[in-house]
Amino acid sequence: MNVTTATVLIFTESIENLLFRTMIWEILTVAGLATFEVYAAIPAGFAFGLPAWTIFLSSMSGGLAGVFIATFLGDKIKKIIAKYRKPKPEKPKTGLIYTLWEKYGIIGLGFFGTMTVGAPVSIGVGVGFNVPLQKLLVWCCIGVITRCALFTTIGYYGLKLF
Repeated sequence: MNVTTATVLIFTESIENLLFRTMIWEILTVAGLATFEVYAAIPAGFAFGLPAWTIFLSSMSGGLAGVFIATFLGDKIKKIIAKYRKPKPEKPKTGLIYTLWEKYGIIGLGFFGTMTVGAPVSIGVGVGFNVPLQKLLVWCCIGVITRCALFTTIGYYGLKLF
């Protein structure tokens, strides 16, 4: 092996290493965006040029991390507020939110809430309604996985059209 060949090999390895490090940052960016909002994470993944399966896995892992973080923080905030809150007389439960809650329950809040407004908002509403967080957590996780699969598939085949 001469000096020129060795130089080319070292240069090629450094470029591959740089591309790998760049891809890691892109994957972490997609996962970080999915922690808060999947609607921003999946288009960002396609804008970075990541493969669809990578976008799905990173957005799913970020979304699930967001669900667990929101559940943990929601439970802690609920305990802090309950410590300082004075008991109030219970109001009659009327209005659109209560009607939807009575009609669809935990599944509607966890699954459909996650599909429409996102898991952190659904968990926040669930904490306000004193929903058992373990059941809500399960339905929010199912909603995140479904949402990531659905929107990654739509994005993948939507880009195939162009």
